[in-house]
Amino acid sequence: MKKRISLIVLAATMMASVLSACGGSGGDSGASQGDGGSSQKTLRFATWDTGDTLKIEQDIAKKFEAEHPGTKVQVEAYADGFDQKLAAGFGAANPPDVMYMWDFPTYHQSLEPLDNYANKDQDLKIDDFYKGLFNYGKIDGKLYGIPAGFTTRVVYYNKKMFDAAGVPYPKDGWTWDQFQEIAQKLSDKSKKQYGFGVRAENDTYDLQGLVWSNGGSFISPDGKTIDGYMNSKETAEAIQMFGDMVKNGSAVLTGGKGQQSGDDIFKAGKIAMWESGIWPLESFRKAGIDVGTVEMPAFQGKPVKGVLAESALSIAKDSKQKDLAWEFIKFYVSDASIKMRVADLPVRQSVVTELKKDQDPLYKPYYTMLERSDNTPAFLLNPKWNEVNRQLSAAVESVMHGGNAQEVLNQAVKDSERYLK
Repeated sequence: MKKRISLIVLAATMMASVLSACGGSGGDSGASQGDGGSSQKTLRFATWDTGDTLKIEQDIAKKFEAEHPGTKVQVEAYADGFDQKLAAGFGAANPPDVMYMWDFPTYHQSLEPLDNYANKDQDLKIDDFYKGLFNYGKIDGKLYGIPAGFTTRVVYYNKKMFDAAGVPYPKDGWTWDQFQEIAQKLSDKSKKQYGFGVRAENDTYDLQGLVWSNGGSFISPDGKTIDGYMNSKETAEAIQMFGDMVKNGSAVLTGGKGQQSGDDIFKAGKIAMWESGIWPLESFRKAGIDVGTVEMPAFQGKPVKGVLAESALSIAKDSKQKDLAWEFIKFYVSDASIKMRVADLPVRQSVVTELKKDQDPLYKPYYTMLERSDNTPAFLLNPKWNEVNRQLSAAVESVMHGGNAQEVLNQAVKDSERYLK
């Protein structure tokens, strides 16, 4: 998840945005002059992607232009500066028309509600989307984002390492107890080999599936209370498990200062299991790893819960060409465009069925976990969650470095409650 920006950075970025908006034309963001002075509509689309993923988005934009003569799609790649540049655009009343979006609590007042578009436009084929995806784009019952892509989280495993140790591959329906036993069997400190990789700095958003699966939560369902939730026995037990695995040597810390990322250590064949979303799968295969995926384990006698990472498309409230922006969104989430984008998972059931993604052993666990991802993340429940999350993140990091989960979570609650008053 992305972090809020400082006022200093925001002010500087706003000034830069005002000076550079629309290439300095000074005109309406929805129009520019083409060759020969003929009018041409320019639709601005902001993305956080880079590299190959950005190239695909640019290709989609060109296809949209071909089907909409007289329209130019200006793809604005904000990369790591996405939040800063987006906030600057909103602050200067000069935002992109269409943008990727995830932080609806922060930005929804600057976005156009899409309920009327989505419900009335039959071409969208709204019933073809996985319904649970729309929950992440709503604030106070209003829809502000159309799902474009998503991932759930699964356990990757290195088949070669399992084979060498004579350990059977994990199967859907396994438990965290079985997970820990396997991690012990696949750890050999003399070879600097470990059964699992634990992030030194965890995104607490991603940990919610683990916590929910143990019956815990970071916040009450109404978003008003953290005491008894963020520091509950169930929440502490779930987080403590990873810290204990580091202590007993069945897992190794990854991604901290001076440490390789978990993705890189997995590709090097030094950890047998790694938990993540869809993002590293292609890199694992290109690295020659004989990789398998399996759904997340369960705590004994409790249902497995998942958490979604979703990208959605939104329209700026200040856009002067909302109808054209809506046409672009429909095009972007059409079957053809979805098939072009391989960095996330298809949001349409028809595409998944056609490509047989839900039958492919590598991809099936993601969709199994989607069926289990019906809890509401903390950041959607309270607008001040980012302030609370700073204390929670520090507490989780402490656990991964040997701290006691119950103690540090109790302290995090005490330090955070003032933000909820």
